[in-house]
Amino acid sequence: MNWRERKNNSYTVAVMITVIMALSACAERTRPAPVVNLETNSSSRQAQTPIQDKTYKVKKGETLYSIAFRAGTDVRTLAQYNNLKPPYQIYPNQTLHLIAQASINNGSTNASKSIVKTVQKNSKKTVANDKAEEYGEVKGGKFTAVKVPSLKQKVNRWIWPVKGPVISNFSSAEKGNQGIDIAGKKGQPVKAAADGLIVYSGSALRGYGNLIIIKHNDDYLSAYAHNDELLVKEQETVKAGSVIARMGNTGTDRTMLHFEIRFRGKSVNPMRYLPK
Repeated sequence: MNWRERKNNSYTVAVMITVIMALSACAERTRPAPVVNLETNSSSRQAQTPIQDKTYKVKKGETLYSIAFRAGTDVRTLAQYNNLKPPYQIYPNQTLHLIAQASINNGSTNASKSIVKTVQKNSKKTVANDKAEEYGEVKGGKFTAVKVPSLKQKVNRWIWPVKGPVISNFSSAEKGNQGIDIAGKKGQPVKAAADGLIVYSGSALRGYGNLIIIKHNDDYLSAYAHNDELLVKEQETVKAGSVIARMGNTGTDRTMLHFEIRFRGKSVNPMRYLPK
């Protein structure tokens, strides 16, 4: 083989190597990215802002239940701190105390201790009083009390509020997920997880979008957030499995249901209650 033939062969090999490298690069660019199962975190939705101050000014659309929910306390405790009795009447711009206050009359420490003891005693009760509770409703600028039966029943069983994969689990960390996030399709029916009473239906809680809170008895609440459409109003009673909303993405960047269970105002892991 003379030098010309060797030169041509070398050139041919170089061209082939270049073509192979180019094809490999194209294949690399068109290959699908690896699938990573990322849990939904606080960056995927508006910041949920729990109330941590000693006092709180009521905003339009809020109820004592929604404020207690954000404060992570039992509604009876909050009512006790503010000397509120049924129908738990509150107004926009009203200032509520989120911690026990000493008596305004004498400012004594004993009075404050008495309030704390009363609150602790009430929080230990698991059965409601025989009297019906009352909830407030504003009509035409005038406050109207609406009586509803006290909820004494035990929650014998819980059901899943929607069908879908859990994309974010409960976390007991200080700023962790206070419930679970379940993926689904927009418009998918959201169901009550147990029998109860609607104590909040609205969008006044930042970070939860369109939210529903159900009172199941004196100890348990459940919450359903980021709904597209709310199908129930406050003071309505619902049965387990009743459709209460349509799944959506209000307050978040993807369609999902954020579901919480609260025991005496504190978040608990829903997976311990829902059927396997």
